[in-house]
Amino acid sequence: MAGIPFVTEFDFEYGRCDQLSPLIRRVIANNPSPFTFTGTGTYIIGTGNVAVIDPGPLLDAHVDAILAALGPDERVSHIVVTHTHLDHSPACTPLQQRTGAKIYSYSPPSPDQFDGPRLEEDADDNFRPDHIVGHGDIIAGDDWTLECVFTPGHMANHMCYALREEKALFTGDHVMGWSTTVIAPPDGNMNAYMASLDLLLSRDDKIYWPTHGTSIDDPQNFVRAYISHRRGREAQIIARLEAGDDNIRQMVATMYVDVDKRLHPAAALSVFAHMQDLVERGKVSCADKPTLDASYHLVG
Repeated sequence: MAGIPFVTEFDFEYGRCDQLSPLIRRVIANNPSPFTFTGTGTYIIGTGNVAVIDPGPLLDAHVDAILAALGPDERVSHIVVTHTHLDHSPACTPLQQRTGAKIYSYSPPSPDQFDGPRLEEDADDNFRPDHIVGHGDIIAGDDWTLECVFTPGHMANHMCYALREEKALFTGDHVMGWSTTVIAPPDGNMNAYMASLDLLLSRDDKIYWPTHGTSIDDPQNFVRAYISHRRGREAQIIARLEAGDDNIRQMVATMYVDVDKRLHPAAALSVFAHMQDLVERGKVSCADKPTLDASYHLVG
């Protein structure tokens, strides 16, 4: 991961509301893990009638903290979700019950499309938005405007949101300041993910606010480093194939030797996502369709 300027230390307290900018507040949920870093950062956007981005996991104390962060004349009018993993969307239900706010997101995936291994950050199969949004759609309040920026890859329904008033992009798990993003098939797709990174390079956002960790203050160079990292992983996979490794678990043991072993199952899925992409591009072959346990070989 050399070359990516990660930030792994920042000031926070669980349940505390931090004013990050004139229109952005954040409350961090107490759900730390190898996937969520310090926990889910829920953003409160605007003043008066506010939007909440990624209400987080199903923790009563976190929902209480979100509502406690509001002023006496404020109300939640919109609940906005980047994607439907269990650390992002389940708190939509109790927050909506307590506020009456409508829920906005891209169309959630069908539960029956998940027929492979799943991670700790599993999909929220019960999620039901009130409004389906697409790329370029606008969600607006009294003093804030969110532009929907569709970024599939980490998950098929991943959406970033650009706060036009501050040229700030809420990146969910698409780009994070503390770590690279897990791309885990069947819902994660490496080809889509790389295209979504390219999309961000075409934009002029001044700052990123991921759902986990702190801000990314030089977003263009950070995304370039992310892309370089992924291309480097692809080169490592090809090198392992050239060295005689023919399965993903062998590769992970070598490629991720310095990574927390609790993350090796996720790493295996990311290598699998790379392998699917390489097979689709005709650079690698396997006997049948790509799977975690298949044998892979270089073409040519």
